[in-house]
Amino acid sequence: MDRYAGAGDEAADRARQQERHYQLLSALQSLVKELPSSFQQRLSYTTLSDLALALLDGTVFEIVQGLLEIQHLTEKSLYNQRLRLQNEHRVLRQALRQKHLEAQQTCRPHNLPVLQAAQQRELEEPPSLKTWQAMEHRIREEQQAMDRKIVLELDRKVADQQSTLEKAGVAGFYVTTNPQELTLQMNLLELIRKLQQRDCQLSTGLSW
Repeated sequence: MDRYAGAGDEAADRARQQERHYQLLSALQSLVKELPSSFQQRLSYTTLSDLALALLDGTVFEIVQGLLEIQHLTEKSLYNQRLRLQNEHRVLRQALRQKHLEAQQTCRPHNLPVLQAAQQRELEEPPSLKTWQAMEHRIREEQQAMDRKIVLELDRKVADQQSTLEKAGVAGFYVTTNPQELTLQMNLLELIRKLQQRDCQLSTGLSW
């Protein structure tokens, strides 16, 4: 008797899973219509069906949410680092301008032309000397280094996301730097995000 009851429960679970899969697939098919036609053509029925299967138990929704939160924190941190660097550079420029101004104010009138000529030469001297030009050279290098760091860090985050979603069995995700594939994956992430919002509405009894 218990065996028959267990079999009945399994059949009911399978039916619920199939209904859930159908709902997710139908929602994905509807959302895909909002994408550019070039991407619609690449998202076949099989791909969307596999994606719906990966989303069945809700784990992927949680993974995507976690990845997006990490991405936002990373972007905020990198933005603040660049902002701090820009502030440091502004302070350096202000300090050198102030140095020039104070020197001119304390200079005797008959020596002012000599001082101004010396300060002008300071702006034109090679970057190897501690001059305004040297400071600007240093600022450019530091800004370029910071920008390279930001790009590398964001690239690493993208690769982490791709790898995590591939391991989770999400269709369309693997580690790549191909621009077209990256755009497709961004569209898939957007589909998952929108589907999660709709799923939350459905679970709370709201209409789609």
